[in-house]
Amino acid sequence: MELRADVIVVGFGAAGACAAIEAADAGADVLVLDRFAGGGATAVSGGVVYAGGGTAEQRACGIGDTPEAMLAYLRMEVGDVVADATLRRFCEGSAGMLDWLRGHGVPFEASLCPEKTSYPGNRHYLYYSGSEASGGFRDAAPPAPRGHRAHGRGTSGKVLFAALAAAVRARARVMPATRLTGLLTGPDGAVTGVVASTLAGAPAPVRAAHRYYARYAAKPGLYVPALRKTLRRRVESLERRYGKRIEITARRGVVLATGGFVADRELMRQHAPAYRGGLPLGTIADDGTAIRMGAQVGAATGELGRVSAWRFLTPPAAFLGGVLVDADGRRIIDESRYGAAIGEAMVTRHGGRGWLLVDSATLARARHHERGHTQWFQRLQAGYLLRGRATGATLAEVATKAGVDPDGLGATVAAHNAAAAAGEPDPAGKPAEFVRALENPPYALIDLSIKPSIGYPCPMLTLGGLAVDEDTGQVRAAGGGLVPGLYAAGRAAVGICSRSYVSGLSLADCVFSGRRAGENSALALGELDKNENVF
Repeated sequence: MELRADVIVVGFGAAGACAAIEAADAGADVLVLDRFAGGGATAVSGGVVYAGGGTAEQRACGIGDTPEAMLAYLRMEVGDVVADATLRRFCEGSAGMLDWLRGHGVPFEASLCPEKTSYPGNRHYLYYSGSEASGGFRDAAPPAPRGHRAHGRGTSGKVLFAALAAAVRARARVMPATRLTGLLTGPDGAVTGVVASTLAGAPAPVRAAHRYYARYAAKPGLYVPALRKTLRRRVESLERRYGKRIEITARRGVVLATGGFVADRELMRQHAPAYRGGLPLGTIADDGTAIRMGAQVGAATGELGRVSAWRFLTPPAAFLGGVLVDADGRRIIDESRYGAAIGEAMVTRHGGRGWLLVDSATLARARHHERGHTQWFQRLQAGYLLRGRATGATLAEVATKAGVDPDGLGATVAAHNAAAAAGEPDPAGKPAEFVRALENPPYALIDLSIKPSIGYPCPMLTLGGLAVDEDTGQVRAAGGGLVPGLYAAGRAAVGICSRSYVSGLSLADCVFSGRRAGENSALALGELDKNENVF
């Protein structure tokens, strides 16, 4: 294989795949490198793409949505992490983005989920995937379901990636089992290529073992940390023993799309020390490679302390009628908010601790939740929530058993029940349809604290990365200006979801930023000369 290409894309998940497609369609000779066989965090994800403004699926379900309504909601979620013009461009192009994905074989379906959930079952593929209908948000922007799940049983990220991968392989070369170890630069600091370690020439059994270990480290290793750790050591051992150093020249540009750094304990301790005890959502390749390599050539970074920690109360949806409190018995947040907002509130303001108070009536409704609306992991979660609790005939008794301040809990519930009885707004802003007076003993406090738990883990992913120009995806230099020849996309870069996350926004940003980086890297003018200066 000739070690030269117009555009080199490093990382073969959604962002890398979209970058490769756009670069190839712009006329570039594209080479895609991946440490394993492709897929990354995309393939193990739920396959949800956040899209709105009037998608085909929304229209088929009778949902009225506009780019302006989508923009108004996302402004409240993402803040100023990207410029208003960038967010507007994202929203205005959202329906077209879904058309683009559909055109490349990604299947979607217009079946609206009838209840609020963390992830729809196999009957439904369009749902409220954020806080659109929660208190405060619905008043500022007309709510609409915008979570578009790729059509496939179970977690359908694998379906989404398979379609994109086929489109890439029809256009570009793909080099698996190749790990980025450095960037080549020219005299002017321009990135002219990459240095990598590849198993391409290793014996077939070695490459097969490498694929096997990586696959099972992703799943079921995602849910079994000890297994993932063992398989990761085996992967690294094969790479050390059989990896061959290569240099590959990029005539136009290099796109880094290697994911975040949730699998790197050193970077997590350095940038997000409060986020401990969670379940790293991604693969062992989410080790901060792009951040490390970019920093070595002078790239700027941003939002590295932002981590999405998911604490879902649903399913069962009946638990939205409960009250989430901290150790002092104080209300934490509107319980109808998206799970990442709940997790962030718990980690940043309550030490990662929280308990959901429910009464006997709420528990009875929860037990009758329809199983057909859930996935296997949600049934595991629901089982934990229904079992893992302290109970008491009075609020004081249940608080004492759970280790929550009885007086604080009593005051919180009194205010909540009084507002519910009077038909007044909920003290935490929860929409009226989810508010239930808690007055039917016995009571239960369900421990939702963020800690290692097989029954109720807290998935986490990093949101920050390399800072990029929002018009082109080119990486910004730490000292000002841009790094010539270097682009970044997906969770390797600061993007639309880097301040606040809702389901599907990361994958949508991978598509948005990947397409941007691929197109602009292919259009870079001039041929960059290879230089022996290796970082």
